[in-house]
Amino acid sequence: MRIWPSGGAGGAEPSRLGRAGPRTPTGRAVGHGEQRGQRHRRPRGQASSPPMAQVPGEVDNMEGLPAPNNNNLSARWDSPDRGWEREQPAASTAAASLFECSRIKALADEREAVQKKTFTKWVNSHLARVGCHIGDLYTDLRDGFVLTRLLEVLSGEQLPRPTRGRMRIHSLENVDKALQFLKEQRVHLENVGSHDIVDGNHRLTLGLVWTIILRFQIQVIKIETEDNRETRSAKDALLLWCQMKTAGYPEVNIQNFTTSWRDGLAFNALIHRHRPDLVDFSKLTKSNANYNLQRAFRTAEQHLGLARLLDPEDVNMEAPDEKSIITYVVSFYHYFSKMKALAVEGKRIGKVLDQVLEVGKIIERYEELATELLAWIHRTVGLISNQKFANSLSGVQQQLQAFTAYCTLEKPVKFQEKGNLEVLLFSIQSKLRACNRRLYVPREGCGIWDIDKAWGQLEKAEHEREAALRAELIRQEKLELLAQRFDHKVAMRESWLNENQRLVSQDNFGYELPAVEAAMKKHEAIEADIAAYEERVQGVAELAQALATEGYYDARRVAAQRDSVLRQWALLTGLVGARRTRLEQNLALQKVFQEMVYMVDWMEEMQAQLLSRECGQHLVEAEDLLQKHGLLEGDIAAQSERVEALNAAALRFSQLQGYQPCDPQVICNRVNHVHGCLAELQEQAARRRAELEASRSLWALLQELEEAESWARDKERLLEAAGGGGAAGATGAAGGAHDLSSTARLLAQHKILQGELGGRRALLQQALRRGEELAAAGGAVGPGAETVHLAGLAERAASARRRWQRLEEAAARRERRLQEARALHQFGADLDGLLDWLRDAYRLAAAGDFGHDEASSRRLARQHRALTGEVEAHRGPVGGLRRQLATLGGASGAGPLVVALQVRVVEAEQLFAEVTEVAALRRQWLRDALAVYRMFGEVHACELWIGEKEQWLLAMRVPNSLDDVEVVQHRFESLDQEMNSLMGRVLDVNHTVQELVEGGHPSSDEVRSCQDHLNSRWNRIVELVEQRKEEVSAVLLVENHVLEVAEVRTQVREKRRAVESAPRAGGALQWRLSGLEAALQALEPRQAALLEEAALLAVRFPAQAARLHQGAEELGAEWGALASAAQACGEAVAAAGRLQRFLHDLDAFLDWLVRAQETAGGGEGPLPRSLEEADALLARHAALKEEVDQREEDYARIVAASEALLAGDGAELGPGLALDEWLPHLELGWHKLLGLWEARREALVQAHVYQLFLRDLRQARAVLRNQEMALSGQELPGTVESVEEALKRHRDFLTTMELNQQKMQLAVQAAEGLLRQGNAYGEQAQEAVTRLLEKSQENQLRAHQWMQKLHDQLGLQHFLRDCHELDGWIHEKMLMARDGTREDGHKLHKRWLRHQAFMAELAQNKEWLEKIEREGQQLMQEKPELAASVRKKLGEIRQCWAELESTTQAKARQLFEASKADQLVQSFAELDKKLLHMESQLQDVDPGGDLATVNSQLKKLQSMESQVEEWYREVGELQAQTAALPLEPASKELVGERQNAVGERLVRLLEPLQERRRLLLASKELHQVAHDLEDELAWVQERLPLAMQTERGSGLQAVQQYIKKNQGLRREIQAHGPRLEEVLERAGALASLRSPEAEAVRRGQEQLQGAWAGLREAAERRQQVLDAAFQVEQYYFDVAEVEAWLGEQELLMMSEDKGKDEQSTLQLLKKHLQLEQGVENYEESIAQLSRQCRALLEMGHPDSEQISRRQSQVDRLYVALKELGEERRVGLEQQYWLYQLSRQVDELEHWIAEKEVVAGSPELGQDFEHVTVLQEKFSEFASETGTAGRERLAAVNQMVDELIECGHTAAATMAEWKDGLNEAWAELLELMGTRAQLLAASRELHKFFSDARELQGQIEEKRRRLPRLTTPPEPRPSASSMQRTLRAFEHDLQLLVSQVRQLQEGAAQLRTVYAGEHAEAIASREQEVLQGWKELLAACEDARLHVSSTADALRFHNQARDLLSWMDGIAGQIGAADKPRILVP
Repeated sequence: MRIWPSGGAGGAEPSRLGRAGPRTPTGRAVGHGEQRGQRHRRPRGQASSPPMAQVPGEVDNMEGLPAPNNNNLSARWDSPDRGWEREQPAASTAAASLFECSRIKALADEREAVQKKTFTKWVNSHLARVGCHIGDLYTDLRDGFVLTRLLEVLSGEQLPRPTRGRMRIHSLENVDKALQFLKEQRVHLENVGSHDIVDGNHRLTLGLVWTIILRFQIQVIKIETEDNRETRSAKDALLLWCQMKTAGYPEVNIQNFTTSWRDGLAFNALIHRHRPDLVDFSKLTKSNANYNLQRAFRTAEQHLGLARLLDPEDVNMEAPDEKSIITYVVSFYHYFSKMKALAVEGKRIGKVLDQVLEVGKIIERYEELATELLAWIHRTVGLISNQKFANSLSGVQQQLQAFTAYCTLEKPVKFQEKGNLEVLLFSIQSKLRACNRRLYVPREGCGIWDIDKAWGQLEKAEHEREAALRAELIRQEKLELLAQRFDHKVAMRESWLNENQRLVSQDNFGYELPAVEAAMKKHEAIEADIAAYEERVQGVAELAQALATEGYYDARRVAAQRDSVLRQWALLTGLVGARRTRLEQNLALQKVFQEMVYMVDWMEEMQAQLLSRECGQHLVEAEDLLQKHGLLEGDIAAQSERVEALNAAALRFSQLQGYQPCDPQVICNRVNHVHGCLAELQEQAARRRAELEASRSLWALLQELEEAESWARDKERLLEAAGGGGAAGATGAAGGAHDLSSTARLLAQHKILQGELGGRRALLQQALRRGEELAAAGGAVGPGAETVHLAGLAERAASARRRWQRLEEAAARRERRLQEARALHQFGADLDGLLDWLRDAYRLAAAGDFGHDEASSRRLARQHRALTGEVEAHRGPVGGLRRQLATLGGASGAGPLVVALQVRVVEAEQLFAEVTEVAALRRQWLRDALAVYRMFGEVHACELWIGEKEQWLLAMRVPNSLDDVEVVQHRFESLDQEMNSLMGRVLDVNHTVQELVEGGHPSSDEVRSCQDHLNSRWNRIVELVEQRKEEVSAVLLVENHVLEVAEVRTQVREKRRAVESAPRAGGALQWRLSGLEAALQALEPRQAALLEEAALLAVRFPAQAARLHQGAEELGAEWGALASAAQACGEAVAAAGRLQRFLHDLDAFLDWLVRAQETAGGGEGPLPRSLEEADALLARHAALKEEVDQREEDYARIVAASEALLAGDGAELGPGLALDEWLPHLELGWHKLLGLWEARREALVQAHVYQLFLRDLRQARAVLRNQEMALSGQELPGTVESVEEALKRHRDFLTTMELNQQKMQLAVQAAEGLLRQGNAYGEQAQEAVTRLLEKSQENQLRAHQWMQKLHDQLGLQHFLRDCHELDGWIHEKMLMARDGTREDGHKLHKRWLRHQAFMAELAQNKEWLEKIEREGQQLMQEKPELAASVRKKLGEIRQCWAELESTTQAKARQLFEASKADQLVQSFAELDKKLLHMESQLQDVDPGGDLATVNSQLKKLQSMESQVEEWYREVGELQAQTAALPLEPASKELVGERQNAVGERLVRLLEPLQERRRLLLASKELHQVAHDLEDELAWVQERLPLAMQTERGSGLQAVQQYIKKNQGLRREIQAHGPRLEEVLERAGALASLRSPEAEAVRRGQEQLQGAWAGLREAAERRQQVLDAAFQVEQYYFDVAEVEAWLGEQELLMMSEDKGKDEQSTLQLLKKHLQLEQGVENYEESIAQLSRQCRALLEMGHPDSEQISRRQSQVDRLYVALKELGEERRVGLEQQYWLYQLSRQVDELEHWIAEKEVVAGSPELGQDFEHVTVLQEKFSEFASETGTAGRERLAAVNQMVDELIECGHTAAATMAEWKDGLNEAWAELLELMGTRAQLLAASRELHKFFSDARELQGQIEEKRRRLPRLTTPPEPRPSASSMQRTLRAFEHDLQLLVSQVRQLQEGAAQLRTVYAGEHAEAIASREQEVLQGWKELLAACEDARLHVSSTADALRFHNQARDLLSWMDGIAGQIGAADKPRILVP
């Protein structure tokens, strides 16, 4: 019995474990390494162990552990001080190990659950991109769909499309695709197959997901170390990244991916490093791990968008799962690696906010633009959806132009806006995705999909409007398609032919297969185009012929052009054919070259496989490799033929005459290269085969030698065990050859052995020769083979030879003995056969049966003649028996067998003589009886049998005893068989009588009366038999039930007695209880069945009800007693089990308590000296506490069990258990353990807290040292830029100091906490903190002082820089001011102007000086120490500025005085010259002779007036300057004279200018009106011929052109009307004047008015004439278009193509239906044309007759087209039905052929079960096949019949298909029937053998029971019990009688069916069963006699004992001492 500790797992099967330990009651896991004292801790940086490992092997052997020694408990507690130190027993150690393994398995399951949850979330986080989700990682990855989508998302590549379907094969295929993709990505998959994932293998599924994470998430990580000396990747890089990012964070020390993340600080540190606004790290504590983890995970999910892969309980454990944490940390890495690291955290936050605001603005802009665009779309859709068009051509054209303008101008802009919106949305999503934020979802109605939908509606409306506009325009215009068709077509055809001739004359095929294939496709397209163009060329010829027929005047030119086109067409077809030939040669050559490339690639792959050096490590592997190599060689041989064919094909191209597609040398080079590669590959294949064959020879030799020696050894043992096969003669060797069959069998076996010897001998000789060859060669063969030494090989060969020689000698001896025995036994068998035959012959010859009718008599006569012939044939063999026996007896010697054979020879001779005599007599008797027997013999025999059976049935009385009833029942069974046989004879008699009566036999009445009598007797005997059988059956049922009830009651009573008498020992009692339970389970159904059967029999046979109820009650009582005994036994066993479990639990608990006290008492060493050691000790101590908590339930349970045992009667405890003494010690040990643990925990906690403080203190000291080094040795910079850079660095330094101040505060708080807690290290911590604070304050003071110095230096440097810049500017201006260069007078003014600008600049920069002075004063006030240098610099600048000002003012005065007077005089002189020139121009007055001259004069006058005004302003300015200047008198007088002259001349110019303007304007008006009248008159005269022309055009297009021109003319006239009216009005105003010029204007006015009126009237008349012509031409055009369309449709309808298959026919039918629908839809166009015709006829048009004729022709064409369409549709439908029927027939024939393969299977089963399964399957197959076949056949037949009835053209073919299909179906049914008969016959045969085996087994079982019946186990059995048992046994035998009889009948029936081996097997098996049955009956008879004699003896003994007892009693009474008393009266 397996013993488990409490709380452990329920099984000890091997598990795969990680490094985790058992689970605590709170669900936290204890590390496996901590349980073992961390002896197996993994080094830092080492990769984690695999997630699964094998459980130690000793766990599987726990069943063999010894039971705990409970007797040592008291001794252990006697000395408690030393008992805990003793070595624990082996059982306790094993139990602890088992408990540990169970806890490890529990943790492994937990870890697997964590991994599953993490990996599931990780997969969902990536599948969310494609809208997928999984619920269960194991089940959802099975079908391969999700796995494929995951790999596509991770890799960004497109995987093969998964196979649809839910079967296992589909899932395997999909998973294979995913795994193949991983292999292509160079991902190594160890022991992972597709079936593992499909079967949901947990470990391998997790391993596969982890491999994917490694490949696509972790493998890409590469990090350089801080010193840039090393680059790490994958997991190490991730660890390094985490360490770098968390460096400097207190209490964060990442050394692995397990325990370092347990407290949650590492996760928060990573987030805080990149996003300090999300986490307040200073508020996090190491002790609150769950809060830290929860906060980090929630922050990452909500703010970073990272999927929450872990939960706090998954990490806050002693040994978290490494892979899960790595998976989660990788998501942090990938997220943070996408962010740009900024130097200042505030800038990063600002940038993020700016991005958010920017994205918000972009979103607002997007929504605004989207709303505007949607509004425009809806508005535009509403506008263009209006289908109301102008009812004129111009209006429609204007609308179409407007629509075109909208499509080309307005819509592209909006389309661009739409594209910009998409780009804008993509930009928004990109920005959000870059920030790892949730993607923006536009509000309802503003999405891109909404815009696309609205845009689609817009495009739909556009399409509808454009189609409507086009239709309307076509309806209005009707383009000129028929005018000048011939010339236009000829020009097009000639151009096309010339172009194609040029195209096909080029041979630019290319030099690669794709290029040539493309050229071939292009050429095919050209050919198709040319072939399609042939109809157009023929159309030109037809059109030319039509023109010639109509008598066209230029028919010769048309014919010449036609002939030219046809000649060019013939030339083009010839060029195309020649080019195709050349192209095909090129294509074939390139295909050969491509095949050569494929061959070379394939041969390179084969060479790589042939270079393998693996030759196998054993024979199977070597043969497997050789077989694979054979396949490779087969491939090489097959491909070599292909290579030769390719080479031959390529060389043929090099031998072409004329055009060659390639250089022959290139072809030869490629052929040689391929041939060389093939030769090299064949050479490598030959070498590889030699190596593999050598290896196989070696291993085959070793195996053959071993097999030969082993086989010889086995056969030698068999021969020795057999001991030969001699006869039972003088030799005395039995050897198993007791008769001929056994001797023949042994001899056949020996021959087989000799055959095997012969075959093995040759093999052994070959093996020995190969061994000698190998030994001669020496060494090993082939690489990798085992070394075979020469001595060992020779020894193996010698041993095999010796063993083989001994085997051959033994075989020869055995063969001689078997030959001798076979000869004697064969002679005896032949003699026995001869005797049997003689006896049979004697019996036949002496038989009294001479036949019961004529036929039987004749048959007997023939048989007797055959018997006589056989007797004569045996005369010679009988005479030679003595000689043959003498020969055999001399060889074997005289023995009992020889003597017996001699006696039998004499017997045979005598019997032969008797047979000869009797045969002669019988021959005479048969001749006499042949004429006697007739039909009445048969009738008489039947009546005799019936009379006999009637007498027996009437006289029979149903017995009451079971034995007699069974005998009667068996007689009835034999009677049934006889009646069945007789019934056949009666039927034969009736048939014979009927034939005689029908044939008119003379004795018909007598025959009929005999028939009636026989039939009546037969009916009576049948009724009587049925009645008797029912009576016998009733009695048999009751007796059998009573007997069975008695047997069951006896068995129940024996079981109860056995249980009650069983000892109360635990093992024996439990064994007895197990046996009893098994017996009860077997007897209970039988007991219930008997009770139910008793109730049924009581109802059926009321007379036996009391007897039946009594037996049932007795059986129920015995059963209840047995159940009570079993319950008592079970309670005893349960009590013993409880005591045993209690002792085992107590022993295990005591062992654990000893170890726990040792651990809790501090036995593991001193207090820790480092933080890591303190963590480790605390972890181990916490694990111990968890273990103690887990054991608390065990302790309580043990105490409760002890109290329960003490409260009992104590019988269960036994004498050696004193629990009342153990319990106080147990309680004392438990409380001692708790106290030790608390004390040790307090010490470890104090040490751990102090170590944490020391770690923080060391970090703080390092920070202070770094600060001190940074503050020492700094110097003040000397420039503004350097000072600003220093300030920036110092601010960063101060920020770092502020951040590091938190670490100081943590150290201070930790020290204060140590003092408050009373820690032993509190004072030391306080001293260290005091020194630390002093150093920190000193650093802060130095830092602030340095910051102040930098600020002061920055202000000073700014001031000095400004001063330097001003000083430089002053020096530059001083140089300009001191420039004293002397210049000419005309340049003085320019210098004066420049100097004025210079002075203005100086005044503006005065503020600069003032600003510098203010800054200097402020700087001196704030920084007195800088006053001296500042004051000095300010003095220098002031001095320079004053000097510059004085120099500038002096120079200004000089320039002004020198230049002003000269400038005034010069200005007045220049004005005077200009005025004089203008006066001269005004003197020449010319009014102009035409309009152009007048306009020119006006322009000149206008420019003069403008110039005069400008001069007037200039004179005023000069006068003002003169008055303002202090000039000298001479200069002043000169200036005054010039001024007066200029003023007078200016005044004189004003009046001539005004007069000249007036004259020019009047002349301009007159010339303008005259010019306008001339222009308008010319315009009218120009358009008047157009309006008055009479040409209407000869076609629709010409009429439309004229109409367009006339409409344009009318629009132009209308638009020009206002202009002309305005000219006439102006001319009327001038015509009223009286002057010669006015008279000319008046005449022009009148002429223009007349021409204008005539133009308008002519345009209106022209429009009316053109409208009438347009209606007629429009009708002719519509008629021509309709006729052309009808002609095209007619050509399509007349197509003879009906499709090559069902699909093509269906496509043609669909196209034809569409054509018919188009024809139907075209009816409206015909009707519209008819309405136009009627309108024209009503108008009375001159061409009314022609119009009516054309309309009638169109109607006839339309009707004919519809009829033609109907005919083609019927033909296509019939063809489609024919193809459909053909497909169904083919499918059904194929289905029947498949079923015939199944129905014709030769498999008939190997045994009865197999043939039964086959028969059931075939029955199901036949049923399904018959149902489905009949349905499908009926469907096909019905379809054929319907098609034939419809008059299908292929009715004869369909009838043939139908007949063939029906014949195939009939053959299938016949084949199924044959198969069913064969299976039924096979089932009968196998059933016979099965029944024979079962019956033989039952007979053997009965024979084995007989000895127990005759020798019962009871010491003094009763006679009744023995007889009852024997009767029950005989009853069982009676049940076998019918089975034996049925077996005989079955064998007889099967022998009539089977012959040969089956018949022999049937007879053999029947004889075996009958022989066993006879032996059983004989043994049963012996047992009956034995029981009878034993019963008589027992009865005698009982009577004797009773008599002796009675005699003893009488003797005692006689010898009594009492004497008779005398009664005294």
